[in-house]
Amino acid sequence: MRVGYNTNGFAHHDPASALEVLAEIGYRSVALTLDHALLNPYAADSAGEVERYRRLLERLGLGSVVETGARFLLDPRVKHEPTLVSPSAEGRARRIDFLCRAIDIAAALGSDCVSLWAGVLHDGAPQEVAWQRLTESLGPVLAHAERRGVVVGFEPEPGMVVDTLTSFDRLRGLVPSERLRLTLDVGHLHCQGEVPIAAWIEQFGPAIVNVHIEDMRAGVHDHLMFGEGEIDFPPVISALSAAGYAGGLHVELSRHSHAAVDTARQAFAFLRPLLKG
Repeated sequence: MRVGYNTNGFAHHDPASALEVLAEIGYRSVALTLDHALLNPYAADSAGEVERYRRLLERLGLGSVVETGARFLLDPRVKHEPTLVSPSAEGRARRIDFLCRAIDIAAALGSDCVSLWAGVLHDGAPQEVAWQRLTESLGPVLAHAERRGVVVGFEPEPGMVVDTLTSFDRLRGLVPSERLRLTLDVGHLHCQGEVPIAAWIEQFGPAIVNVHIEDMRAGVHDHLMFGEGEIDFPPVISALSAAGYAGGLHVELSRHSHAAVDTARQAFAFLRPLLKG
């Protein structure tokens, strides 16, 4: 496993400088959250920026995944919208286009995967309608991933249509694809009572392509610094190792950007000894 960090925790830094800092600390992987200032697929010089970051990642010895959870990239007024389950077909098409562009970026960077989620159901539609929107929208995304040779890491997210590993398992049955894998968020499992976490990792281990890690408390979706929540991390790391997971272990503390460097140092100091154990 490679200790990694999500760039959404460096929101106040120049993104290239953030990668330099993370490499200096000792991180060996980054979760690149596409946003206005980082690898924006709608920017005029998107291809040139992708190439510059490809060279930077290579120089710094950083692996990568591409994250698609920017808050206001597609809609400046509504967080995370539109999504794969939005009521508007036009909105869902815009999300699909964004995800396909993210797949193109991942292919150019040689990233481990593109990480994505379903979205929140805002219009009160029946669950069967929500799932129909999701599966129909995910189809062209996975088809594009197949064409580009990219893996999709689907993240169950509290409050979204696919929120647990059980619902992710349902999704795999409805949309069978070798390109559809799992982004596992350790805190989300604890938050939603999917415990013991190690047992779930053992069950879903072969599907895991990306890991988000942070501390959390039961029933509260709040990403915390290690030691501020309730999670016992050594069994989690041991389970990931036993499952053969060798990718990035990406710290996700997006609300800690005001203290990004100190937070990244503290997180690295906590995680690195666990990986050596």
